Amino acid sequence: MSTDDALRDDEVALPGGPRLALRRAEGPGRPLLLVHGLSSNSRVWDGVARRLAAAGHEVVAVDQRGHGRSEETVAGYTTDRCADDLLSLIRALGLTGDRAPVAVGQSWGGNVVVSLSARHGMVSGVGLVDGGWISLGERYPTFDDCWAELAPPVFPPQPLAELAGRFRAWHPDWPQEGVDGTLGNFRVRPDGTAQPALRRDHHREILHSLWADDVTEQLPGVTVPTLVAPAVGEDGPDGRDPRRRGPERALALLPDAVVSWYVGADHDLHAQHPGRLADDLVALAARVEAGRR
Repeated sequence: MSTDDALRDDEVALPGGPRLALRRAEGPGRPLLLVHGLSSNSRVWDGVARRLAAAGHEVVAVDQRGHGRSEETVAGYTTDRCADDLLSLIRALGLTGDRAPVAVGQSWGGNVVVSLSARHGMVSGVGLVDGGWISLGERYPTFDDCWAELAPPVFPPQPLAELAGRFRAWHPDWPQEGVDGTLGNFRVRPDGTAQPALRRDHHREILHSLWADDVTEQLPGVTVPTLVAPAVGEDGPDGRDPRRRGPERALALLPDAVVSWYVGADHDLHAQHPGRLADDLVALAARVEAGRR
């Protein structure tokens, strides 16, 4: 790809809500709204977003409240409340009517996009990137059990450059833009050390929402064309990869969905495989346009 960066930073102050930071690219084609996962940020989408922009699409990647460069609020860190933020953002940007976006969410962001589409509509298509079917209440009998296993690690203060080196070692097959985007999950203190952008108590509130709310109840309400893009392992001699169960259940509940299996991919497959995912999303946007003719 060209090293020229088609993306620009922007921000929108939502009426009665937080200021949300954006990564944007203009284009005449169907807009795509890209929504990150828990404790992530919009820059992880950069590789996908640049390719979508090169294909002629308008792109808006958003930092959800308390994440990345967006404003931190005292409360409101539930899946449905963050979906309401997206509704306000869509209206503020005028992405309505014939410009209704394809909303794409990764991990928890997939759950947020499902909530947006099922409860509010306002989107022309939905992309679920290894998420949108996460219902932690099925795995953990109590939230204490859930938090004990899934609480984020406590990072000691360390320079951002050291974190970059660790991420590169952990993900040697990721393109550099994926590693660079992941560094946006942190904010740099005045002393030059980095800390997670999302506060631990807000992380806990989002995780509780993933445990308490059964997103599968909302999936039948997503009636627009949908792409399901799960990261799964190879099926072994002892049976199928158990990670297939969630997306297969989603496929059975979604009225208009196709699947693209990412076998052997990481959970952050948008950082790992930006070219393939961009191609899948361009195809999803084409399905949306074909259905409107």
